Amino acid sequence: MPLAIPAPPRYAPRVANPEALDESRWQQITARDKAADGAFVYAVRTTGIYCRPSCPSRLARRENVRFFTAPSEAEAAGFRACRRCHPAAAQEPGGSLMQAMAQYITARAEESLPLARLADQAGMSPSHFQRAFKAALGVSPREYQAAQRLARFKTALRSGESVLEAGLDAGFGSTSRLYAAVDGGLGMTPSAYRAGGAGEAITYAARQTALGPLMMAATPRGVCFVQFGTSAEALTAQLAAEFPKAVLTPAPPASQSPLDAWMAALAAHLERAAPRPDLPLDLIGTAFQISVWRFLMSVKSGDVVSYSELAAATGKPRAVRAAASACAANRIALLIPCHRALRADGSLGGYRWGLDRKRALLDAERRERSGA
Repeated sequence: MPLAIPAPPRYAPRVANPEALDESRWQQITARDKAADGAFVYAVRTTGIYCRPSCPSRLARRENVRFFTAPSEAEAAGFRACRRCHPAAAQEPGGSLMQAMAQYITARAEESLPLARLADQAGMSPSHFQRAFKAALGVSPREYQAAQRLARFKTALRSGESVLEAGLDAGFGSTSRLYAAVDGGLGMTPSAYRAGGAGEAITYAARQTALGPLMMAATPRGVCFVQFGTSAEALTAQLAAEFPKAVLTPAPPASQSPLDAWMAALAAHLERAAPRPDLPLDLIGTAFQISVWRFLMSVKSGDVVSYSELAAATGKPRAVRAAASACAANRIALLIPCHRALRADGSLGGYRWGLDRKRALLDAERRERSGA
């Protein structure tokens, strides 16, 4: 039985001449045509704001107006959403369709899902569906299915299935495809992940810092965990939950442990007495997440980037929400400085370890940069 999904979103009619299309859109704006909402948005160069076609705000001059097919495109170009008409909400019907298709893929992650099959299910052409899905989810249908297969594989491993059984159930087909697909997605071998980190040796240390208790943990490959918490005990519990069967060992005295020295360097960095330490990292994430994190590591102290700029820097300008999600998934505070990512309007957005800490970090970096 076909999936019950919302009707496809409305789109402006195709016009061979781009100028004619723009003129048609301008007429819809001047008429404040609500039927055009969701088909496109328009941005005003002089204000830096983008709106839906029916926005009741004062009409801008035609020469200052630019048109975009989606809010993500306007944000990638540096415009921020109008707080009066909330233009992104006008695209929710299309977003609902793509969310339904995402659920369809999740339920069939182990199957072969050609683009043509998915597009037919959505009632769209393959190219149209590909663009719409990536605009809504930040990744292509193929990338989304791969992530769902990996998630299913990890769940099966955690439940006790063998690597081969879990791989086949997730739809990988063969062990060679399995290891190619999960390389870098687990941070350890599938067998070790199945055992909750069994066989992994993780050393950890906690320290009181200017922003509260902080814990750092590392595998032989590098730092895999830097978290703020309420206490050393709570942080140890967080680490144990992440790697329930790994061998967790407190760092020995400073004279015998590089980890303790790394913690001291990081604490000094927090107090603005030293630069951010350049430490080896064991990054555990998807390819897109790692590309976001690596770009963040290149952002200089005192500088900030918007989530739109972050998405554009990774080569996926429409993946604004995915870039923000990558920041939220960051397990390594400070060394991957996701506190330097803000919303397009300059507001703080979110922060895994609390907005007060994010604000304090940014304020300290700005003071240091200004020489105050």
